[in-house]
Amino acid sequence: MTRADERGAATLVVLAVTGVLMFVGLGLAGVAAIVATQRSAQAAADLAALAGATAAVTGADACAAADGIATANGSMLTSCEPAGAIVTVGVTAPGPTLLGRRYDVTAQARAGPAAG
Repeated sequence: MTRADERGAATLVVLAVTGVLMFVGLGLAGVAAIVATQRSAQAAADLAALAGATAAVTGADACAAADGIATANGSMLTSCEPAGAIVTVGVTAPGPTLLGRRYDVTAQARAGPAAG
C-alpha cells in the first residue's frame, strides 16, 4: 500500500540517476576522444621520426621528410632535431573541442639506425 505523499518519488530518483549517467557518459566520451587523438599523434610522430631517420641516412633533408609525413598524417611538425642519423621529432595533432575548449595533443619520437 502506498501513501499519497510518496507517489511520484521514484520518477525524481530515475531522472536524477539518468542525468548523472548522461553526465558521466559525456565525460567518458570526451576522454576517449582525447585518447584516440593522442594515439594518432604518437603514430604520426613515430612515422615522421622514421622518415626523418631514413632521409638522414640517405643524405636527404631529414626535417623536410619528417614534416611531409607528419602533415600527411594530419599533424603538424613542431620540432625536428637531427643528430647525425638519429632524428628526434615533436608533433601536434588537433584534438577534440570539449565545452568550448580545443584540446590539442603533442607527441615526440626518436628514430635512427640500430646500434650494433
